[in-house]
Amino acid sequence: MKGNIFRLFVVVLLAILALPFAAVAQDADPVITDLGTDDLKLTFWHGLGGSDGITMNEMLVNFVDQNPGIGVSAELLPWATLYAKLQAAFLAGTPPDVVLMHASELSQYASYGVIRPLGDMYTSGGGWLPDDDLAPPTYAGMHYDGVLYGIPLDNHGMGQWINIDHFEAAGLDPDGPMPTSFEGWVELFQQLTLDANGNNAASDDFDAENVVQWGYSVTRYPRVMYIAHLAQHGGSLVNEDGTAITVNSEAGIAALQNNYDLVHKYKVSPVPAGFDAWQGYASGVVSVLPTGTWFLNFANSTDINGKAIAFNQFGAEPAAWFGMHSFFVPAILEGERFEAVETFLKWISENQAHWATSGQVPALLSVQASLDPEEFPSNVVLGASFSDHGVLDFSSTVTAELYQMGLEPELNAALNDQKTVEQALNDAAERMQAILDRAE
Repeated sequence: MKGNIFRLFVVVLLAILALPFAAVAQDADPVITDLGTDDLKLTFWHGLGGSDGITMNEMLVNFVDQNPGIGVSAELLPWATLYAKLQAAFLAGTPPDVVLMHASELSQYASYGVIRPLGDMYTSGGGWLPDDDLAPPTYAGMHYDGVLYGIPLDNHGMGQWINIDHFEAAGLDPDGPMPTSFEGWVELFQQLTLDANGNNAASDDFDAENVVQWGYSVTRYPRVMYIAHLAQHGGSLVNEDGTAITVNSEAGIAALQNNYDLVHKYKVSPVPAGFDAWQGYASGVVSVLPTGTWFLNFANSTDINGKAIAFNQFGAEPAAWFGMHSFFVPAILEGERFEAVETFLKWISENQAHWATSGQVPALLSVQASLDPEEFPSNVVLGASFSDHGVLDFSSTVTAELYQMGLEPELNAALNDQKTVEQALNDAAERMQAILDRAE
């Protein structure tokens, strides 16, 4: 246990050092929602800063209304900031009563011994959550070293929202089959990218210095897009036994080069730095927006005539990144507060149909099957793509470090033309390998 606490102390220091870099793009101040009675008030931390957070707040209001003896103080932070604060809180012995995290973080916290096994909440352990109502990848993602630690909320991941009016104006069928190659997508993006004179990016007269409508944007989620495109090209973040970083493989270079070329060669995507892709879509400046299931509430708040489609295919095989939001409970929680947390988790699970209104795909298969495709088109379309060819994050005790300290800064450096694609991935691989070796 002493070794685990020392490792946690080291990770906390690294996370604190990384915070200034995370804060460049995100406001690190928490948003606190205080609901219900003060007699027994649960502290709940999460990172749902997208438009899906609106739905979570609705559910919290309903929960305290239906459970008058339990209040909730919900604290929203950007994910990177939340993880750093959470690590410090565990080290200090002052964690929240319940936390929502990405399931890819499970290995790290379970290895420290700071989260509670929750197998007794599953039917296999005498509890209320049916094991067989979860897809195998979701169920497996709740385990560490053979032990169940998480209660899953959803499957969330990447797709695309398209501007139907832009497609029709360019003579493209928004309901037709989409390209299945990088070259095909380039041609489509070129038709949708327009300069101030109305010339598209395939025209000899196209003025790349005066673009008024972008066909695409690589801006908002470069890491998860890269993971999907890497898999499409036949690559992976690590080798088969998980001991060697392989982001700078031939497949890795091809995956990042595709996205670099969309910005700097074909001029169909703006340079990422300083560009807000969501607002670009909302204002009619972006035609095809790669974004996640969590975008639905925001999309519905705009005047854009749009819809969700599956994530693009640049490589030989389709692939779409997806992950899982999961609830975890501190190991030190007990008594009345633990009983209240279990009440909270059971209620949330029973109300996953409400969570679907956020655009996220509910974790329970029975709830997924109950969704009306007419009412929940994005959930159904994107959920099917995750089932057919979804790709999960690499799960290890150092996943967050690998991404935040190694991969993400280098992807941004390449896409903003601060380094060549090959140099950026070589630098990422070197830094990530050192982190991985230290964890062994």
